[in-house]
Amino acid sequence: MPLVFASRHGETTRNFGLLQALAAGEALSPTAFGLSVHNAIAGQWSIIRRETTESVALSAEDDGLEHAFIEAGLLLAEGHDNVLVVLAEERPPAPYSRWIDDVPFSYAAAFRLRAGTDWRLEAAPCADAAPPPWPHALNLLRHLHLQTPSWRHANPARHWLWTRTA
Repeated sequence: MPLVFASRHGETTRNFGLLQALAAGEALSPTAFGLSVHNAIAGQWSIIRRETTESVALSAEDDGLEHAFIEAGLLLAEGHDNVLVVLAEERPPAPYSRWIDDVPFSYAAAFRLRAGTDWRLEAAPCADAAPPPWPHALNLLRHLHLQTPSWRHANPARHWLWTRTA
């Protein structure tokens, strides 16, 4: 099953550790370096599962989930029966808190998607946006659980409208 992995910030803790090692004049661990890249999770998944289908690693502002769902839709349109979408964020090290304030805790969410017409996802420009109350992937899970018929996710660049059509 193809995998679409999305993370806005990626391996910030591992990367911070590498930067600290460099600053201290220490040698870098090849393993830590290899696992610090954005597609490391997708690569590990394919190795562990012996998966030879496509895998994609995305990083996009705070709407990586929508971009991941679009990517999954493209893979489904190519004929795949299912696509696994994973969104994961790790709470960054304290020195990053000045710049990364959208990850209050570490989390991951996974979605197994199949082709269908039960949902519609639309994007439009957005002039003003209130910050979401929860990390976006968890907000999506909340709406799915509540069976909300439609909801918006907005950021300063655009807003997304999720609509249940079935």
